[in-house]
Amino acid sequence: MEFRHLRYFLVLAEELHFGRAARRLSISQPPLSLNIQQLEASVGTQLFVRSSKSVQLTAAGRAFVPEARALLDRAAQAAGHARDVGEGLAGSLTIGFAGTMLYSGLPKILERFQVQHPHLRLMLRELSSREQLIELSHDRLDLGFVHTTRVPPELSQILVASQRFVCCVPAGHALARKRSVSVAQLQGEPFAVVSRDVSPDYHDRIVSMCADAGFYPQIRYELQHWLSVVSLVSQGMGVALVPAALRQSALAGAAFVPLASITTPYDTHCLWKPVRAGAALHAFVKAVQAVAPQAGSAERVLA
Repeated sequence: MEFRHLRYFLVLAEELHFGRAARRLSISQPPLSLNIQQLEASVGTQLFVRSSKSVQLTAAGRAFVPEARALLDRAAQAAGHARDVGEGLAGSLTIGFAGTMLYSGLPKILERFQVQHPHLRLMLRELSSREQLIELSHDRLDLGFVHTTRVPPELSQILVASQRFVCCVPAGHALARKRSVSVAQLQGEPFAVVSRDVSPDYHDRIVSMCADAGFYPQIRYELQHWLSVVSLVSQGMGVALVPAALRQSALAGAAFVPLASITTPYDTHCLWKPVRAGAALHAFVKAVQAVAPQAGSAERVLA
């Protein structure tokens, strides 16, 4: 039994006339008759009752119609799925991300990508930048969104977000009502930061910013996640310097105040191994490139 046998059978079952069926199939009647005979031999029973005046389906033929249609539909779906995989339109990608990307446009880019590639399954893993570099090196991630400049040479990268630091203080703090604050005004305050083990770049940046302002920060709390930092501040337990995107967390009790001086931006890079860039990964990289800030642009996050 071949797929053409099924196609010929279904057309004849609809037309119940060899001449009309042959015209629909763009073939002559003898090949159509031969293919129906071959199908009946393969099935092992008669599917049509033929006479000089009419063609009718047998009981077996009527029962075979939905099954033949289902077989052709499944074959078309299988071929389409294989084609989508080959073209990068199906399959799966494992993507790592640092927590702030949830507020820097990652959900929107993922939503847009899934609309364009509905058969590509995206698996997300929240990891620190250091953990993502390890996972990328062992091929356990296809792509990562990191906050670090310490990128191994075998990885390709795209700058996808660049944002300023802001001061995060309890809503009842005296600085919460200021239009802007200087880093120096935080001297003597208990600091909450993301642990150096989790994000060495960020940790070193905070220490450097405070040192430039003339003091060493009193780091009282070292945490694993950005939301933990903001949550602790919202409870009145300390202050923090955080990426501006975290203003979108809108945690009650936390106030975000711009810094008076311009600081080095907090950059996010998309990383992947070019040697592993199959069709699916290539499609995702193109989606990231489409929204990445242009060289020399001002502060921007994915939108």
